[in-house]
Amino acid sequence: MIKKIISKLCFLFVFLFLYTPIFVVIAFACNKTKSRTVFSGFTLKWFIELFQDKTILTAFFNSLILALVSSIIATVIGTFAALEISKLKKNRQNIFTSINYIPILNSDVITGVSLMLLLKFVLNILNREFGFITALIAHITIAMPYVVLTILPKLKQIEPNIIDAALDLGCSFNMVFFKVILPNITPSIVGAFMLSFSVSFDDFTVSYFTTGGSFQTLPVLIYSMVRRRITPKINALFALIFLLALLCLILINILNINSKKIKKDKT
Repeated sequence: MIKKIISKLCFLFVFLFLYTPIFVVIAFACNKTKSRTVFSGFTLKWFIELFQDKTILTAFFNSLILALVSSIIATVIGTFAALEISKLKKNRQNIFTSINYIPILNSDVITGVSLMLLLKFVLNILNREFGFITALIAHITIAMPYVVLTILPKLKQIEPNIIDAALDLGCSFNMVFFKVILPNITPSIVGAFMLSFSVSFDDFTVSYFTTGGSFQTLPVLIYSMVRRRITPKINALFALIFLLALLCLILINILNINSKKIKKDKT
């Protein structure tokens, strides 16, 4: 009994510790004044001003487009990379899996500086400047290991006999991939896409070193604004991003529940 009470209290403490700052930000996004300590009354004017700020909106759409494009490319490349790794023998799989862990475990500052130096060397040859393309290459680089890490365990769960049977029945490798492998790993691909999207959209360190002045992402803009002063518009922006993320999670859970009900009905 005591253990249950302690575990519940610990869970409640962790929950409050994680979400109280978010709820405070949402509350002060609706504060009438610019005070960060006293709530003076409810208002939505900061949300209106947020949608009228072209700089913030431009940075938001830059981050959104960058995250979408980089996550799509990283998911495609990472899926085929995981597929090739799964075909290797166990010893070689362990080697390539360990290599895949290095960018994840590596410090973001080191990754950002390394990519900046490499891209700067290439840009000097091509006589180009930092911008969307350099940021895209950097974000694909940091997102792809997460895709491999997400999809590879699911590939290992597929029975080799199923693939061998499909090949014996006359299926080409392309047919095996689209008819056997892809349906089994589709949930992992969706999860890998969402994970790479969140990694790209939230990234600050690598973006700071690889975007340049002509292309600015939302985290970099927020950093430059916070260095001067935190405005209520930033609170409103945080609140909207949190609510959008919460809405996406709710929709995903609803879709998962509906898919399970459909499978039960079919059986």
